[in-house]
Amino acid sequence: MFAKLRSARTILATVGLVLSCVISALVPTTSASAQIPYLQLNAAEPKYAAIVIDANSGEVLYDKRADSPRYPASVTKVMTLYLAFEALSEGRMKPTDRVVITPRAAAQAPTKLGLPAGDSISVDEAIRAMTVKSANDVAVAMAEKLAGSEARFAALMTLRGQELGMRNTRFVNASGLPDSRQISTARDLAILSRATMRDFPQYYSYFSVKSFSFRGNTIRGHNRLLDSMNGFDGLKTGYTNASGYNLAGSAVRDGRRLIAVVLGGSSTAWRDNNMEDLLLTGFEVLKRRAHGDRTTIAANLYETEPNGPIMRPSIEQGDGEQSGLKIVLTDSPRAQPVKVSPTLKAAKKPKGEWAVQVGAFKSKSLASKQLTLVRGRFAKFVADAEGAVEGAAGGAFRAQFQGLTAEAARSTCAAITARRQPCMVLSPR
Repeated sequence: MFAKLRSARTILATVGLVLSCVISALVPTTSASAQIPYLQLNAAEPKYAAIVIDANSGEVLYDKRADSPRYPASVTKVMTLYLAFEALSEGRMKPTDRVVITPRAAAQAPTKLGLPAGDSISVDEAIRAMTVKSANDVAVAMAEKLAGSEARFAALMTLRGQELGMRNTRFVNASGLPDSRQISTARDLAILSRATMRDFPQYYSYFSVKSFSFRGNTIRGHNRLLDSMNGFDGLKTGYTNASGYNLAGSAVRDGRRLIAVVLGGSSTAWRDNNMEDLLLTGFEVLKRRAHGDRTTIAANLYETEPNGPIMRPSIEQGDGEQSGLKIVLTDSPRAQPVKVSPTLKAAKKPKGEWAVQVGAFKSKSLASKQLTLVRGRFAKFVADAEGAVEGAAGGAFRAQFQGLTAEAARSTCAAITARRQPCMVLSPR
């Protein structure tokens, strides 16, 4: 039996699920019944859903529609990998064993390795192909190796998910390719992510692999935060037209680990920005709590209903050079051009008359919070600058770091925009 069965109740549940798969395979279904979704998604509801949890305690630090049904897309493969890691840890499979690409596996839609039917790869290569390439053909081949068929494997995925506490999840395939019956939630995927690193720490490093060599070619991954965010080490991206851009992620700072799940992003940059904001704000909240501040992630994010956080501009839409401009664009559609006074606060005796602007907000308190966050993330660049909130026509409040030389302002903005934060260089008039 594939799964390690812990009780008579689990045995009965497993038999029932497997029998249901066998019966469904033998009994013809009409095209109409095959398309009935397991849970009907509300088309009027925003796709965005998110959650942040403390990996150690399981405490939920933030959630937004965390229990609303969503399509998991390739984040599904975390469960496929969980069961593969289980087989490895129990000695039922070795890293050097071969995974055969069956005709069904070879016929899967991209993303895939594209191996022909009858070819084979090692288990180690298969795991890397799933974590790095998100290979659908390999996910199906692994399912067939472990359970005999993808349908049986999907039933076992669902069962194991229920045992882990994933109460609102049903799997029908091992890859995450589109199927209206395959449903999960941000909370359930966070539970799965936590269980994977808790139960199989010896294999968790697979999720931080950025690329691997395969038959003379270098295969690179899709998870950009592995390169751009310090401490970020996994787990899995996902995308379909129906799901939007998904990401289950985790990072470590100061000995604390957080897990976050973002579902329904409008682009890879949108999703990555939101993931980074959630994790960094989460670490800031943990730090402030340690000093007695009873704050929350939600209180430190700039949210507007119904779609979630105000997002930083997408780097995919262009990020032109801003140096030397006296009139600049801002991230607030109502904000007016701003000029920096040549007479900065004399008491500080600033080194220069240049400034950088890191956002425009509807309230002074939000602008002040942005200054705190940016100073925390880019301390070495703005340590000698003076944070200031400048009001402007139209009611916008500009978060600025003033008192910089021209060279310091440009290098500061270059560092900030490289991390997908909005930043504009402001020259003296």
